[in-house]
Formats: sequence, C-alpha cells, structure tokens
Amino acid sequence: MKIRKAILALTALALAMLACQSARLPSVSSSPTPAAQAMPVSPIQSNAVNPASEQGGLVALYENVSRGAVAIVTDVGQGSGFVFDGQGYIVTNYHVIEGAKTVEVRFLSGYMAYGEIVGTDLDSDIAVIKVDAPAGELYPLPLGDSSTLKVGQTVVAIGNPFGLNSTMTVGVISALGRTLDSIHETADGNFFTAGDIIQTDAAINPGNSGGPLFNINGEVIGVNRAIRTANFTGSGEPLNSGIGFAISINMVKRVVPVLIETGKYAYPYLGISALPSESMTLQVAEALGLKSYTGAYVTNVVSGGPADKAGIIPGSKPTSIQNLYGGGDLIVGIDGREVRTFDEMLAYLITNKSPGDSVTLQVLRGDERLDLTVVLGKRP
Repeated sequence: MKIRKAILALTALALAMLACQSARLPSVSSSPTPAAQAMPVSPIQSNAVNPASEQGGLVALYENVSRGAVAIVTDVGQGSGFVFDGQGYIVTNYHVIEGAKTVEVRFLSGYMAYGEIVGTDLDSDIAVIKVDAPAGELYPLPLGDSSTLKVGQTVVAIGNPFGLNSTMTVGVISALGRTLDSIHETADGNFFTAGDIIQTDAAINPGNSGGPLFNINGEVIGVNRAIRTANFTGSGEPLNSGIGFAISINMVKRVVPVLIETGKYAYPYLGISALPSESMTLQVAEALGLKSYTGAYVTNVVSGGPADKAGIIPGSKPTSIQNLYGGGDLIVGIDGREVRTFDEMLAYLITNKSPGDSVTLQVLRGDERLDLTVVLGKRP
C-alpha cells in the first residue's frame, strides 16, 4: 500500500547543521546518558525583567549577558559558543570544531585567544574548549533549568549568524522534548538519537551553532544546534524556516563537567528502535491491533542488548501495511511516568539515567500489561 511511502515521508528530516562547514545529521534509533553534578555558579547576575517593559528588559538582557557569548572561528568554518566558567572553559557544538586544526575564540571586547579542545560528545553534539584568557574577559553565563520550560515562553538567541558578531534574535519556545539524530554512528550505519531537544522559532542561522539560548531572565536554557529547512540559496546555504533546535541546558549540565574531567561522556543504552510518533495514524494503530494510540511501539530490539535481556518484544508479524509488523510491545510508562511517545521516554533516560542504572518499563502486550525491569547498558 501507499502507507509505507507516507511513513517514510513522515520520518524524513530536512535538517541542516548551523556551522558554515560540512553539515552532518544522523537518524532515529535506541536510547541514551550518565550523570554529573550541578553547574558552576555564574558571576553574571541576570536582571529581573518587568513584563510590562519588554523592550527595556530585552535591552538589559543583551547588555548583561552578551559579554559571555563568543565567536568560534576555525580553519574549516565558524560558529558560536559561551563562557561556561571562570577557568576558561567554553561550550560550543561538536560540529562547529569537527575536523579543525586550529580553534580561535573571539570575545565581545575584541580579545582573541586560541582554544584547546578538551572534550567532545557526538551524541549531544557538544564540545568543550579551554582558553587561556585574562579573568576580565571571562564572563560565565548563568544556567537555567530546562525542566521548568513551557511552550510559549520568550527566548533569546545570541550568536554569530553568517559571521555577524554578537547578533540577538527573539522568539518563543515552539515545542519541547524533540529528538534529532546524533552524530554518533551505529555499527549498521544508522545514528543514535539525541533527545530532550528544545524547538524554537527564534531566528537561528548558519553561524549560530553552539551559541546560547536564553530565557527572559538571562539564563542559558539551551545550546543552539540545528535548523529544519527545505529551501536553499543559490550558494547552498540553508535558510531559516522558523524551526530551530537547541540542546537542553539540563543535558549540558550533565555532559560538560564529565567532558572537562574525562574528555568523553557515556550514555545509557536501551537497545530498541520505535515507530516515530508522527507515523502512528489510526490506520497504522488498527493494523498493529494496538489498544492504545499513545506510547512507544517497539519495531526492533538489538540482539543481546539490555531490552532483549529484559524480554522486550519487537514487531514481527506481517500486517496489512507493507513493511509494518505487528505483535510488538507498546511501552506506555517508565518508572511510573506515562510515556506518550518514544521522544518522551528518551528525554527521561538521557537526563536522569546512567549506564548500569535500572528502569521499569510498563508495557502493553496485546491485552496484557507487564512491568519489565531493564538494566541499562552503555551505548556501543
């Protein structure tokens, strides 16, 4: 039937990395994440914003935090970043510095310094750079709590789109809990999934990659990573479509301290693939014989992986829709939390769990409801 083409079309993402270097975006598979502690306290104090004076508040926000945003220039491209702490650690995207032989960090004051790459994480697309700069140039930015975000809240991006230094754009949070393909490739040539992604309509363009996304109080709540686009200029540059994506700051809080300490970060691994939520139409649900329209329907289980050992079953029975197989488990909860989509389950895993931790999955298997305990592995 034509449904197969519809499912494939729904799962395709036209995403472009924002740095002006080669863009690589991965696909959807498995689960992720370990732990780290809370972030360093920032010396920059955010101004309280009076909602009745939005313009004045935005001006004050920019003046207060723009000193902590930096430009990243390499021999292969350019992007953005921000000062993480007073020790000279700078956070940016991995794809901004990927393949670079030299990394230059440019501050708002005009001061420039070479940066040393101290840690990278391909799963979240985060990199940490160390610079030797005077204390007067280092303005660590305050970090917020992305778990408290709501759709519709005002957000501000500061970065270097197209090399235009210290540009500020304003928008709202369009959606929460999105997923993107990571840059971490699996053994079969697919890509692991990055989760807990913030979607925004704040203008983000090539060069914004790695820069901070702020809430209205001047706290960093995300790191700008990618845009969705279907149109390109004659030069091949991706155009902003009004849909941008940022790595949640709570993910950054877990990853960055570990990168500073060890240079790498290990993610928890469930070992499943699931049907994309946008592909769960009424026709698909009926063909699968599901008793619920929400949840993560398991399409594949990695042999010998954590989910396989716990007894999770993938779909294997042919249905009326070509290449759609029924009989698989539908995950509807994790540790007592409702799971409406695979994205929600992934976000919970990567921001709360580490390899070796146990989780309890609530599973619908036909008319039976099961609680299955899975000991999380480490992403291969």
